[in-house]
Amino acid sequence: MKRPAAPHTGSSLKKTMPKKSGKRSNSLGGIIVLCVVIFIIAAGLMVLLKQDPEPGKKTSPEKVQIQTKAETVIDFNTIQEDQDLKALMEQRKARYGVDKGVDIITKSNESFKIGDITVSMKEILDKIRLKNGDIIEKDLQSKDTDEKNKPETFGIYIVQPGDNIWNIHFNFMKDYFAHKAVTLSSLADEPVGGGRSSGVAKLLKFSENTVSIYNLKEHKLDVDLNLIFPLTKLVVYNMDQIFALLDLIDYEHVNNIQFDGETLWISAK
Repeated sequence: MKRPAAPHTGSSLKKTMPKKSGKRSNSLGGIIVLCVVIFIIAAGLMVLLKQDPEPGKKTSPEKVQIQTKAETVIDFNTIQEDQDLKALMEQRKARYGVDKGVDIITKSNESFKIGDITVSMKEILDKIRLKNGDIIEKDLQSKDTDEKNKPETFGIYIVQPGDNIWNIHFNFMKDYFAHKAVTLSSLADEPVGGGRSSGVAKLLKFSENTVSIYNLKEHKLDVDLNLIFPLTKLVVYNMDQIFALLDLIDYEHVNNIQFDGETLWISAK
């Protein structure tokens, strides 16, 4: 008997094997292509992120150093040694015709130093304005409010041992009138005929209302003008205001000055 022929399974295997190999190859190729695409996209995103920051986020500009003008500080302790500062004070005093009546002439946007204490003129002015009931408005968009306004000029007298407010003002007046070629007698502030106050005395009384006393160590205005302690208190003169008044006065008619405690005027009689 002849053996039955073996089934031709090999031919079927040969037909199915290539199909499986093709599927695997296609899958592997697809994965490789996908990885390449992801890599390209990721690389592109990294480049874009470096060039374009997050939305709404600004890149910080390169820092540039700009030199700003330092605030002027008048050091009273070095005026005699510092020739430039001494010349500046002499120039400012000459403009107003004062010498010993004030120790320092400063601007409203400057500071001054006495001993080891430095005080900003702006600090004193803020306290004076608050005392007078003025509203202080500061421009938040400006670092220096004096940029918009012309700085005011102030005379600073440093109280010395034996000083009193009357004599301080009297010496200031004598200094001013000497510049006008008028010599004030040491009795010019004494009463005249009939016990009436002299014109100079009325000027002195009025000046008490126009100046401020500043406590250097406590950094505050002093209410009691009679309590003055040497080297710790300052008499602050608004030079522009005071000289606007004094320049209107003719000394030959100084005794015609009238003062009612608040207002000063010159009588026609």
